[in-house]
Amino acid sequence: MSPIRWGIVGTGGIAGAFARDLPHAPHARLAAVGSRADASARRFAQVHGAGRAHGSYAALVEDPEVDAVYVATPHTLHLENATDALRAGKAVLCEKPLTVTPDEARQLVAVAEDSGGYLAEAMWTHFLPAVRTALRWVEEGRIGTIHRVQADFGYNHGYDPESRLYAPQLAGGVLLDMGVYPIALIWRFLQRHPDEITAKAHRAATGVEDEVVARFDYADGVTATLSASFRGRLSNDAWIVGDEGSIHIPAFFHARTCTLFRGDVAVDTFDDQRAGGGYEYEIEAASTDILARRQQSAIVPWEASLAFQDHMSTVFTLIGGSPALP
Repeated sequence: MSPIRWGIVGTGGIAGAFARDLPHAPHARLAAVGSRADASARRFAQVHGAGRAHGSYAALVEDPEVDAVYVATPHTLHLENATDALRAGKAVLCEKPLTVTPDEARQLVAVAEDSGGYLAEAMWTHFLPAVRTALRWVEEGRIGTIHRVQADFGYNHGYDPESRLYAPQLAGGVLLDMGVYPIALIWRFLQRHPDEITAKAHRAATGVEDEVVARFDYADGVTATLSASFRGRLSNDAWIVGDEGSIHIPAFFHARTCTLFRGDVAVDTFDDQRAGGGYEYEIEAASTDILARRQQSAIVPWEASLAFQDHMSTVFTLIGGSPALP
């Protein structure tokens, strides 16, 4: 079975991480890269061993030697870049967040439906073996009935008004950049919309939110709490708590391990012993999906991506909106 020939749209840090892990995915290989500048594309291709370098995103998606593209551009370009790739007949794995608003996400899913192409959000955390093992433990009933999920993700990025992270015009702010991870994890384990969301935020001088705390409440008494921050390092762990046990996922956003507890006693542990940086799992999953002619991922289906967008939109509304979004 021939591997999927991947093209990467963009040459930033996340594009490099994806390229470095491609060799660890048996059904994938790096074929090409596209950038808005020839020099940037050539440098990236030389460093990562791409066969071809394109000086525009359009040239990459029209390349007949590319089967699938990984969209690694800033948030505000995701809709345009993914749409162009789908209409060019390419499968698409789009970096999170899939888009910057629920309306955009629905537009993109509609393009995938109309084109018959593959579309998946690169929420790499969901593909990690430790997170999938934790979910299996829950499904096996090993912690009983879930009544609480907690996930936090924060680092001190240092305020820089010139950074993409703080730029309203680039959909900057902590919610889309980091908050999407705990929001997505909560959906992964609960698989339903909350009945009520409450949220508070702190804002940087540019107006974007640089810290968010939110609580999701469900009619059956289940609660989920999350926090995301550019202002300081948080625990960065996740806990899934049931009436018979709990699961701890350290550094959940790039999780390597998870531990099952009964009370204070660890009764099971998992360590993935990965060879790469962790992106190889989403790359391989997407590649096998494409080879099987699936249109969406079973791990991050369109329903999940739309839920992430809806939940983030509600949080934005509660914290007074975002200067970057309508």
